[in-house]
Amino acid sequence: MMKEKINVVILGASGSVGTSGINVIRADRGRFNIVGMSGYSRMKELAELCREFNCPKAVAADERHLDELRSLLPGTQCSGGISAMTDLACAPETDIVLCAVAGADGLLPVIAALKAGKKVAIASKEVLVLAGDLVMSMATPDTLLPVDSEHSGVRQCLQGCRSDEIEKIIITASGGPFRTWKKEDILKASVQQALKHPTWNMGRKITIDSASMMNKALELVEAHHLFGVGREKLGVLVHPQSRIHAMVELTDGSLIAQTAIPDMRLPVAWALTYPERGRFDFPRYDWSKGGEMSFFEADREKFPSFDFADAALETGGTLPGVMSAANDIAVERFLKEEIPFGGIWKIIEKVMSAHVPEKQSSLEQIMAVDKEARIKAREVRI
Repeated sequence: MMKEKINVVILGASGSVGTSGINVIRADRGRFNIVGMSGYSRMKELAELCREFNCPKAVAADERHLDELRSLLPGTQCSGGISAMTDLACAPETDIVLCAVAGADGLLPVIAALKAGKKVAIASKEVLVLAGDLVMSMATPDTLLPVDSEHSGVRQCLQGCRSDEIEKIIITASGGPFRTWKKEDILKASVQQALKHPTWNMGRKITIDSASMMNKALELVEAHHLFGVGREKLGVLVHPQSRIHAMVELTDGSLIAQTAIPDMRLPVAWALTYPERGRFDFPRYDWSKGGEMSFFEADREKFPSFDFADAALETGGTLPGVMSAANDIAVERFLKEEIPFGGIWKIIEKVMSAHVPEKQSSLEQIMAVDKEARIKAREVRI
């Protein structure tokens, strides 16, 4: 049994995953202290959370909002920028960092936390996609804990399994809002249509990634790094009900599955309490009432994201990070209605094709490649 409270830092506290983390901690306040939080632009929400949890440190990830944050929290240690997030992540009092920031902003804090011997519960896909080789060289299975529902599910399925027993790792996909649409209709879908996810309640960026299936492309790269397997041992199944999050097929033909309601509090709670499993009064399935569960192969013709994942995994090095950066900017441009939905894939394809891949050699190199890819993605004309 846990005796001492766990000191948690939440990066991206007001986002969708950060909010799930907050709700986990609300559900068991005797187990956790929040010792630091960051937010990007919603400073009033961040300030309210700091007051609720008596949090001593707050960071405005966008330094333009630092003065506002200080005015809202006169008795709190406030700072701004990625460097401040990094300091928070590796502070002496920090036990675990929930990294739930969008894009590459979580990379430096995650690396600093791992170097400092902290646990990291990682929800930011881009960190491992951008710099998986470097990050995994600093991590262990006990210090880097996945929060994506799929990777959390895989990790739970693998408990007690040897690596030579793994035949295939399968992550599931809801299929997003366009699973049954015709390809020509998907290409011209509106922002409003793309944001209508049938199963999950998530932030805007990840919801668009789900609609394009780029979330699965990113997750395949993540799975490669987290579980040390090649593309040939990674699979995706479309499962619209989102009940089963991951499956592991073993060499004897056995199949282990992790199932739970589609609620991000569950994988967050698993990571925050690891290696123990907490007791939470979250909703359960009533399996006696039945309910359909269906599975389909992903349609690669309608969703070219899987071709990008294959290229990124086959080539490795800096190419996965270029894929992620190009996608970030493409989604940003789509949400601003600068490009059609199909333009997301065109931008990614053009930026990846123009890139000359290199082996990951340093953080400076990775950040430079990321910056260059973002510039090129903004310049692509559709």
